[in-house]
Amino acid sequence: MTRRGWWVAVAALGTLPVWGQGDELAEVPIRAFEVAGKVYMLQGAGGNIAASVGPDGALLVDDQFAVLAPKILAKLADIGPGKLRLVLNTHWHGDHVGGNAVFGKDATIVAQENVRKRMQAGAPPEALPVLTFDHDVTLHFNGEEIEVVHLPAGHTDGDSVVWFTGSKVVHTGDLFFAGHFPFVDLQSGGTIDGFIAGVDAILAKLPPGAKIIPGHGRLSERKDLEAYRAMLVESRDLVRAWKKRGLTLEQAKEQGMPEKYASFAWEYMSGESWIETLWQGVK
Repeated sequence: MTRRGWWVAVAALGTLPVWGQGDELAEVPIRAFEVAGKVYMLQGAGGNIAASVGPDGALLVDDQFAVLAPKILAKLADIGPGKLRLVLNTHWHGDHVGGNAVFGKDATIVAQENVRKRMQAGAPPEALPVLTFDHDVTLHFNGEEIEVVHLPAGHTDGDSVVWFTGSKVVHTGDLFFAGHFPFVDLQSGGTIDGFIAGVDAILAKLPPGAKIIPGHGRLSERKDLEAYRAMLVESRDLVRAWKKRGLTLEQAKEQGMPEKYASFAWEYMSGESWIETLWQGVK
């Protein structure tokens, strides 16, 4: 697959265009949910958005697709007045950064340095992050510290987790697919063990009563992330054991995931697809 082809394929985990104005997205509504403090969760198509709206203006964590940008701006205006000033990207996939092409003309885009490097292969110049960092950066916005921390080699090699410290809210990016088998982008530096290590790092830092905005899925809390971690670890260890026993991939698929994890299958990652991912990624 070409680099451009891979860029298109990972948008919305395989089905939606990255920078195009596809008709399939034109009618998607943007819904907003109050989370805590000045933080909201916006859902439409693609990855979940976190929004901080207050006296300093608006800040977004991820921004879905360019075609949805006007609806996202309209929803922000419904929440409160003020200009969109900052966009933070949790990683480089098109269903999280597609709106950069619109928002980057006026707002400052911030991301881990590997995000910019990977986006340079296919994104228009106005979509590229203009402020990059290696390990972490702290922003002071709408009355609270917002910590952006790089967790390497998990979903991709450029993953960042965004902590709204005063509101006790975290946006995990795609290190957390709430209630679903995740997509581990092995071609972009992601690893199974790094993915689990990233989840462990989030749990270790998570304060009591915190709200979790996952990359995909419903608004969550600690118990949801703990259940997700248990699935990740058991799945990895199961596939590792199958490989040690000498099973083939097809035999592993026949074994299948434990029935208790059947509900984690979804349109972008079936149980068999999850086994394939683990098979490629588990050493």
